[in-house]
Amino acid sequence: MTEFMIGGRATISSKLWGTHEGRPVYLFKLVNAAGAYIELTNYGATLVSVVVPDGDNNLGNVVLGFPDLQGYLDDDCYIGSTVGRFANRIAGAQFTLDGVVYQLENNDGKNSNHGGNAGFNKKVFDYVITDGSVSFTILSKDGEGGYPGNLSLTVNYRWTDLNELIITYTATSDKKTIANFTNHAYFNLSNTGQDIQDHLLTIYADNILEADADYTPTGVIKAAGNKVFLNTPVKNNMNINGDKVTGLNDCYLLNVSPEQLKPAAKLQEQTSGRWMEVFTTYPALMLYTADYLHSKAPGHAMRKYQPFDGLCLECQHCPDSPNQPIFPSAVLNVGEVFEETIVYKFGTIR
Repeated sequence: MTEFMIGGRATISSKLWGTHEGRPVYLFKLVNAAGAYIELTNYGATLVSVVVPDGDNNLGNVVLGFPDLQGYLDDDCYIGSTVGRFANRIAGAQFTLDGVVYQLENNDGKNSNHGGNAGFNKKVFDYVITDGSVSFTILSKDGEGGYPGNLSLTVNYRWTDLNELIITYTATSDKKTIANFTNHAYFNLSNTGQDIQDHLLTIYADNILEADADYTPTGVIKAAGNKVFLNTPVKNNMNINGDKVTGLNDCYLLNVSPEQLKPAAKLQEQTSGRWMEVFTTYPALMLYTADYLHSKAPGHAMRKYQPFDGLCLECQHCPDSPNQPIFPSAVLNVGEVFEETIVYKFGTIR
């Protein structure tokens, strides 16, 4: 195990965790001054664990993940991973840019989702440890997954003494392209094995994207209506019909803020006393309550994950935005630098 002390802040250690396609895969641990820590791996630039105190100052993990690399190699639910080149769905698995139609992989019915089969969640990233953080880098070559341009992406993870996880995405391309990256962590603040239906959720958005049955936007922006979350139990806005529970997979257009880094959401769990605040520079937040979550391998709690064991709060550009001119643009031009940030801040209510 290699250990670093950087900037008097985070203690960063790493160990060899296995190999994938002949490349070494590492597990990194970033510990702050209070002993709270996160774990990362360069396989999928993935968030493996976030271990923070509850209201009684007992440490516990609040994200779903696996205790070994094999769990991630077998995973098809994007647990904790970086997703791209384009997070979420593109309708019909194609888009047009400057009159050229680009055909993508239709890995979600007729649509493309999370970059298709060439998505970043199954790739081994290079890494650099600097200034109390870990940066993962990858080059996605022109035409990979159907996307134009040689795209260079850096995903930087920083863990602060205030229990803030700061994720920054920086990218450039040598051709005009589209870009949209996020982290696909599944959060559960209880650390007890109970599901997330009683978590209290606030989303700072008045509007939501109308979507078809396959979760692709229709192009209509409408009031959130009965899907507003204001310190609301998650189950209140889910469709419960007897034993059948239909969860949520909705994109919220975040309220405009004069600050570039704006509040996106707050999640609370009363029994543990934990809360998490989410801030982002992105224009939208995708709420997913994990209806389709079924892990092939046991997770950190040594059992396989099931629907509603966690929820995702994915800050990103709007789904299908390349085909929806009314949505904020996700185009990345040559010479531009793509830079977006997501912050997850953890604390306790007692």
